Amino acid sequence: MTPPLPKPVRQALAPSFTVQHFRDALGMFATGVTIVTARTTDGECVGLTANSFNSVSLAPPLVLWSLASKAGTMPAFARGSHYAINILAASQRRLAERFASKTIDRFAGVAWSEGASGAPLLDGAAAVFECFNRSQYEEGDHVIFVGEVERCSVTPGSTPLIFHGGRYFTELPL
Repeated sequence: MTPPLPKPVRQALAPSFTVQHFRDALGMFATGVTIVTARTTDGECVGLTANSFNSVSLAPPLVLWSLASKAGTMPAFARGSHYAINILAASQRRLAERFASKTIDRFAGVAWSEGASGAPLLDGAAAVFECFNRSQYEEGDHVIFVGEVERCSVTPGSTPLIFHGGRYFTELPL
C-alpha cells in the first residue's frame, strides 16, 4: 500500500532567521559584478552596480536582474525600453564602487560609448548585453527585470570581477 501524499503547502512558513543572517547566507554565493545602465526619457544617463544577474534562456536570448522597488533609478528602468548590462572586468573594482554610491555623479569622468538603443556601454567591460526591456515582475521588495538580448560583446582575455562575502575578488584557477 502506498502512503498518502502530503497535503500541498499553500503558504511559506515565517522565516526562522534575521535579515542580517539571510544577507550573510546570501553573501556565501560568489557572483559576478555588473553595472546596469540606461537613459531616462530626458536622455540622462543612469546606472547602478548589481550582482543580481543571471541567464534565463538561449532561444530567445534572455537575461534577468533585479532592482529594489524604492531605488531612485526605478522610474528610468521601469519606463525605459532598453538597458545595457555591463559585466565588469577585475580591473573595474573602483567603477563598481562608484556606481554603488548614492552621493556622486556616477558617470562623471567615466569612459563609455552609446549603444544601439542609446544605453551607455562602459569601456573595458568584460562583456556587455544590450537588452530590450521585455518584462518586469514585482516580488517582495524588488522588481525582477527580464531583458531580451539584442546585441552582446565580449572583451577577449578579460578576467571577471567577483563579489563574495562583502568583498571583491578575481578568478583563481583551481
